[in-house]
Amino acid sequence: MEKIPSFTVDHTKLRSGLYVSRKDIRGDVTVTTLDMRITEPNREPVVDMPALHTIEHLGATFLRNSKYKEDVVYFGPMGCRTGCYIALFGDISAEEAYPMVLEMLDFIISFEGEIPGAKPGECGNWLEQNLGMAKHYIREYRERLTKYRRFKYPE
Repeated sequence: MEKIPSFTVDHTKLRSGLYVSRKDIRGDVTVTTLDMRITEPNREPVVDMPALHTIEHLGATFLRNSKYKEDVVYFGPMGCRTGCYIALFGDISAEEAYPMVLEMLDFIISFEGEIPGAKPGECGNWLEQNLGMAKHYIREYRERLTKYRRFKYPE
């Protein structure tokens, strides 16, 4: 079997950043999947589940209600729990998506109140949320992202 592209990235060299994971083209439509790598694989602890769940709810809520909503295909966590994927319509670079991601991060950091979609009728695991820890991870990620501006996977 062929390896999927994300398994060809050397995760021993991968650092926190924002990367283009893949571009899928069908006809005249391109979907760009971004790798929003919050923690450093195999170096740091993974994002805990309640915080990652909250990041998913808030990130998706922001993107689907923002000026970017027509471009959003998907936002959700990676199975390894070191980050999230953002899928967008269009042939987009990580640098072009950077302002949108910063807006989303700022939304999560400043969010107060009831977490969207965190009710029994809206989510299959609605109790597993942690806003304080979500903000902690996202603050650290934002600081690294703005400081190092890592947009290209390591060779």
